[in-house]
Amino acid sequence: MKKNQPDKRQRPELPKDPFGDFQYRQALAEEMLPMIGRIYRDNVHLILYGKPLVNLSVSEIMNSHRFVRETENNELSEFETYQVIVALSELELGPAEIDIGIIAAAYLFDDKGLSIDDFVKESVDDLIGAQGSILEEAQDVVLYGFGRIGRLLTRMLIEDSGGGDNLRLRAIVVRKAVEGDLIKRANLMRTDSVHGPFKGTVRVVEEEEKLIINGNEVKIIYASNPSEIDYTDYGIKNALLIDNTGVWRNKEGLGTHLNCKGISKVLLTAPAKEGIKNIVHGINNAIMEDDDILGAASCTTNAIVPTLKVLNDEFEIISGHIESVHSYTNDQNLIDNFHKKERRGRSAALNMVITETGAGKAVGQVLPELIGKLTANAVRVPTPNVSLAIMSLELGRDITLEELNNFLRQKAFHSELKEQIGFTNSPEVVSTDFVGDRHAGIIDSAATIVNTNKCVLYVWYDNEYGYTAQLLELAKEMVGLTYQRYPNFSETS
Repeated sequence: MKKNQPDKRQRPELPKDPFGDFQYRQALAEEMLPMIGRIYRDNVHLILYGKPLVNLSVSEIMNSHRFVRETENNELSEFETYQVIVALSELELGPAEIDIGIIAAAYLFDDKGLSIDDFVKESVDDLIGAQGSILEEAQDVVLYGFGRIGRLLTRMLIEDSGGGDNLRLRAIVVRKAVEGDLIKRANLMRTDSVHGPFKGTVRVVEEEEKLIINGNEVKIIYASNPSEIDYTDYGIKNALLIDNTGVWRNKEGLGTHLNCKGISKVLLTAPAKEGIKNIVHGINNAIMEDDDILGAASCTTNAIVPTLKVLNDEFEIISGHIESVHSYTNDQNLIDNFHKKERRGRSAALNMVITETGAGKAVGQVLPELIGKLTANAVRVPTPNVSLAIMSLELGRDITLEELNNFLRQKAFHSELKEQIGFTNSPEVVSTDFVGDRHAGIIDSAATIVNTNKCVLYVWYDNEYGYTAQLLELAKEMVGLTYQRYPNFSETS
């Protein structure tokens, strides 16, 4: 053992050559997979510095470790996390979300002389023996609409089904477009030009108008409007309906869903109007009560608000402007044609298009302390996914570039917002590098600019996947499916 090694324990003799070292780490990652899956089916979600480990491949697990080592500049490796997973797998644990990276890193600096098994036990002590489910029975979920967000939500709901007693997708409501509609929708579920193939199986049962996705039976309900549907006819009860059409945004329109038998709550995947609360998960959850209708704000609002909050809490934001460089969306035209909104009629594939965004005002709804302090605008660009928020801010005091980036790195890796705020220090990243990133927004620290009390921050966000991850967490909280988190940052962040 090297004298300058920060931990108190012996490591096995590691291979000296790079290939041997890789194979050793690869073998550890391979052994992690069945343990991660088994623990997950007991409703214990393992994450690595905010990134879920369930359904990752061996190479994805190794890349996640590599990213932490390069960005956090610590000694974390598969060897450290493997020991934590082994120790956790031998315990009877209740439902929780456990960050094995934080626990492993903490053990490197343990001064109590504990074994890894004892250290892990101490880290999750009050979770041991608390087996069971958070919900008394699985929560029925209905998706109204099956577009970009609807299909990604389906993927995430299926992948997050755990032991089957969490959120349970029961039905998807769409308008029947053509003969063979079900098969077409199944194929869109299986493949995606942006996000790649679905990591699972999709089987079509045409005669019963349903899809079987990783063993989950999902009824496809064809309807022109909500009032046509009695969900109890399909065995659905007290369901959370997630409306991802954007057709209705007010209480009257969204309330139509609540008038349907079998529906108890509604979540809108867009900014809601007329006094309906808009929630950015992780930020203003405290204002949630027993609301039967909630909005999830926009993808841009979700991307920028977590960073704005931590900056305002620490340095105070005096004023600022946010420019969203946003991928084109389905409401734009592929080639020039009539559009009711200005400029959006021009070809999305050929032009940068200046358009409005409500993100500036929306920030004030989520963070009232920033009302009137921010302006915002947007430019739609010819890319299909991943957007960029450029935030030009005036802070309450002078700050250095190093201080600001170190502060944001700390929040990204060691705070209760580590699942919302991502961080990269690579000077080579481009938009496609963030396809599939679950963070609401990712700080590009290599692009940060600081001049006295003024700064410019570049925040990447997968406007589809990152936003959908936020939606899923909000949906869980709406139905009371809230996991204990280990370690708990609420008192220290």
